[in-house]
Amino acid sequence: MENGKKIKSILIQVAILFFLGVLLIGILSYFYQSLDSANKVKSQMEDISANVVDETEMALKEYPAYEWLVMYWYENYEHLDIEYDAGYGEGTISEVKCNTWNQRHPDIPIRYATKEQIESVNAVDQKLYAEITYSWLINRIDQIKQANNVNFLFCVLPNESFDSQFFLFSGADVGSVRGTNYEEVYPLGVTVKVEDTQQDGMLQAVNQSSYLAEAGDYMDYYANIGEVEGHPILVGITYDVSSLVAAIKTRARHDTELASLFQIILSLVCLGIIFVVVLKPLKKVQSSIRNYTVTKDSEEITRSLSEIPYQNEIKALATDVTELATEIDNYTKEIETITKERERIVAELDLASRIQASMLPSDFPAFPDRTEFEIFASMCPAKEVGGDFYDFFFVDDDHLCLAIADVSGKGIPGALFMMASKILLENNAMMKKNPAKLLMDMNNSIVKKNHEEMFITVWLGILEVSTGRLIAANAGHEYPALMKVGGEFELIQDKHGFVLGGMPDMNYTEYEIQMNPGDKLFVYTDGVPEATSESNELFGTERMIDSLNKVKEKTPEGILKGVQDSIDDFVKEAKQFDDLTMMCMTYKG
Repeated sequence: MENGKKIKSILIQVAILFFLGVLLIGILSYFYQSLDSANKVKSQMEDISANVVDETEMALKEYPAYEWLVMYWYENYEHLDIEYDAGYGEGTISEVKCNTWNQRHPDIPIRYATKEQIESVNAVDQKLYAEITYSWLINRIDQIKQANNVNFLFCVLPNESFDSQFFLFSGADVGSVRGTNYEEVYPLGVTVKVEDTQQDGMLQAVNQSSYLAEAGDYMDYYANIGEVEGHPILVGITYDVSSLVAAIKTRARHDTELASLFQIILSLVCLGIIFVVVLKPLKKVQSSIRNYTVTKDSEEITRSLSEIPYQNEIKALATDVTELATEIDNYTKEIETITKERERIVAELDLASRIQASMLPSDFPAFPDRTEFEIFASMCPAKEVGGDFYDFFFVDDDHLCLAIADVSGKGIPGALFMMASKILLENNAMMKKNPAKLLMDMNNSIVKKNHEEMFITVWLGILEVSTGRLIAANAGHEYPALMKVGGEFELIQDKHGFVLGGMPDMNYTEYEIQMNPGDKLFVYTDGVPEATSESNELFGTERMIDSLNKVKEKTPEGILKGVQDSIDDFVKEAKQFDDLTMMCMTYKG
């Protein structure tokens, strides 16, 4: 019963996915067909509009003096006696006016009169010519509108800011009323405010010669047919496409419903095939896997899955599962061995870390019975164990040995090399050798048995506690920083000798620092200036010196904490790549 329910639920999920796919495809198909049909309608409207504009332009420019006429109509529309929609019939006012003109100017044909010829006649006849040609033109515009079945056909002159337009002429259907009321056809001279959307269309028409825009159930088309004295002449056309759009949507919906029905039938067939060929064998694989999790019997799962008949991906999956079950058995045993080995390594690393920490001075104050100086040191390894070390110890009652070092390696190799080097340094120092001799002997000892070619940098100083006289030598280590009382921390540009372990019989140079009461000495490894931020920028010695001077009045412990805080603020979440070791001493005298 449980298995049956689960198989049913899988089928329902797949069926839902199929039907959602059918629904999505249907919706997309509907919108695609609608959009495609709308684009075709738009393209057709553009072609029709272009033809209408061409006819309108030809009707206007048929008169050689059309530019003069446009400006005359624009400037004198209030004084013109226009006969609209009367045609050319006998007895019309237009026909009477035409006869009058022919009697007065038989040598100037109205339709072919030039601008110069019209300007040569008197003002009364100029008005007569403008009225005749306008009546002829508006009759032709009406014919163009009616022949092309457009809702509105008009010609306007927009003002400079395109927020109003002057109607030059408007086409009308038979029986239409000319006026300024709603649904009336505008006569010559009507000026109307232009909406923002129309302004955009008119501007684009001026710049691009034509522009088609959709506005709900209407399409507006503007075309620029010329310019007269700075006024662009725009022809506008409006179509009511609501019925056409409705027909397109109905056809798209019908096609979508039919396609969806076929897809549903196909989906049902596919679901049946999926159940027989895919889901039923998959259920057997699932059952075998569950049994294996309980029995851990790889032979049983192999026997069960070999019964799957179809040689396809499911059969390949069954083979992979049987092989995986066998591998899991082997891998489990291997993991157990690896886990034990890893636990051993972790325990040994933890022990190595504790051994290394125990070899470095870690009890502070280090010499509570000595008041001549105060010292503090810290080391933060990049791994469980590190290659840096610091040390300070008395050679005799009046001489304090100070050392800080950085081994070339990291991890366990670096830690081993570090401990051997530390022992060598302490043994040579206890022989009361001066720093240069100590480093030379230590170098020769390392070179003799340095088969792995590792090396170590060391700064070493021996302080005569009673006088403050510090004799130091540097074997390739970072420059120390010194703060004289009343001053600030500055780097001591001491002379570097070669690193220890590189070449035998190297000589090292000593130098002397006179420590006065209140003076402070800071030594460190390269992990401090080379601490790297998230943006791959180094902390650097300049930031280190700035950090020291911000906390220069504090104790050695406070100074180290201040530098560590500055480094933490700089690197933020960036990974630590190198050991970070610091030591600071204040000489009190």
